[in-house]
Amino acid sequence: MGSRKLQIWLPLLFAMVMIVGMIIGFQLKEKTMASRFLTVSSRSSIQELTELIKNKYVDKVSEDSINALVATQLLEHLDPHSVFIPAKELSAVNEEMMGNFQGIGIEFRMIDDTVNVMSVMKDGPAEKAGLLLGDQLLAVSDTIAVSGKKVDADKIRSLFRGEVNSQVKVKYLRNKNIQSVTITRNVIPVNSIDAAYLVEPGKGYIRINKFAERTYEEFMQNLEKLQAQKMQSLIVDLRGNGGGLMKEAVDIADEFLDDNKLIVYTEGEHAPRMEYRCKRPGLFEKGKLVVLIDETSASASEVLAGALQDWDRATIIGRRSFGKGLVQQQFQLSDGAAVRLTVARYFTPLGRNIQKSYDKGVKAYQDELINRFHQNDSSAKKDLGDSARKIYKTQSGKIVYGGGGITPDTVIAFDSARFSNQFIQLLMTGSLNNFAYQYFVQRNALFNQFKSPESFSTGYLPGNAEWAALADYAKKDQIDLSPVNATGRQAILDRFKALVARHLWRDQGYFMIANQHDPVIRKALGTLK
Repeated sequence: MGSRKLQIWLPLLFAMVMIVGMIIGFQLKEKTMASRFLTVSSRSSIQELTELIKNKYVDKVSEDSINALVATQLLEHLDPHSVFIPAKELSAVNEEMMGNFQGIGIEFRMIDDTVNVMSVMKDGPAEKAGLLLGDQLLAVSDTIAVSGKKVDADKIRSLFRGEVNSQVKVKYLRNKNIQSVTITRNVIPVNSIDAAYLVEPGKGYIRINKFAERTYEEFMQNLEKLQAQKMQSLIVDLRGNGGGLMKEAVDIADEFLDDNKLIVYTEGEHAPRMEYRCKRPGLFEKGKLVVLIDETSASASEVLAGALQDWDRATIIGRRSFGKGLVQQQFQLSDGAAVRLTVARYFTPLGRNIQKSYDKGVKAYQDELINRFHQNDSSAKKDLGDSARKIYKTQSGKIVYGGGGITPDTVIAFDSARFSNQFIQLLMTGSLNNFAYQYFVQRNALFNQFKSPESFSTGYLPGNAEWAALADYAKKDQIDLSPVNATGRQAILDRFKALVARHLWRDQGYFMIANQHDPVIRKALGTLK
């Protein structure tokens, strides 16, 4: 009987003790003003600060902007390549690596407050609906004006993008007539290969602009086409390629290297060494190979160039690469944003990490690229100093360098004679691109008579008439072309001709024309002899 009473009253007694204890505890908290007494908090001072700004600051501040600012400042103190990606920008950033997006398939440029259609993707939604190069877009969905005022390009781009099979109505001007068309959106591929063709009989050329999810697949398709045309040697152009997915660069390197050769390995404080080796017979393991790089070739481009240089498989030609030897991994955050955090360093087969120094901060890191043009980049020693570079030797005894990027086996210095100040101004302002577009549209019948880049190359030679028209057009951007010498003038006209070819045959046509006057291409062809 006593045991049963204890079973009934004991829980009630415990409950009363707990209640009394809680009351005493809260009273002590009030008296001592100890804000953390009997509380458990995992909030950091950063979180507390953002809460204070959000709730107490004199003006209204977006929580997203606070988070982005704090995250960006924090990551900048780690390294230059760890970045915070706000939720609203994440989709566009991911599309760059996906190799496609959902839209209507046009390229446009804002000229004189008007959206001009610069190109229309073959067999894409816009072409099927009847849009043509040269059309001027006036409104989207009847109500959203995109002309007569400066509209942000990202805003216009967002209007054209949407889910597959959704529709968008576009009003445009053609030959002074206003017309409307309804376009059904679809998946638009973003190509990684700008051009692939035979520069000379037996000598192939492939230009890779980035390493995205479909880059290896595209590369193989083009490599097989060139081999079907009896290609014996190859130029791989990585100039301007800022990198992307390392896996795609590794897979391409595997096509050039044999056996079980090491291509690259990664290692970090919290990431054990991981090796990437050849795992299949390559499609081009024996033919002569040249790889072109410059100061904007980075990351995955340097993985590919570094592996081929370390194994003496390719001759590297051009200018010293950017110098990014850090590996980022993307992590999703709870609010929809993401962070690309550096988790490891990558090393070439000889153990080189080509990451340039970032000890002096992000600005100095970025300025280093500009400063190269004020130096003689003809030697690694003069370019970086003796103490900045570690020397390695390949199996053939060739000296290669660690730190500060990939130094080419053959350096082609920047040609300041060809790229005059006026030329650079024309490029920076977009004047040359805009002029080439308008000149093409006004003389569409003339240019459309050429059926191939080869016939255009020999059949169209821009001269005095084009130069006079360009000089007059450039004046509206306060660019005076009168000081340009004969060499500089020819270089500008060569670029103009290549830009016209782009309107006819897209990037393939552009590079087929531009490469004819490129000293780096000429050097590469000489190396392949």
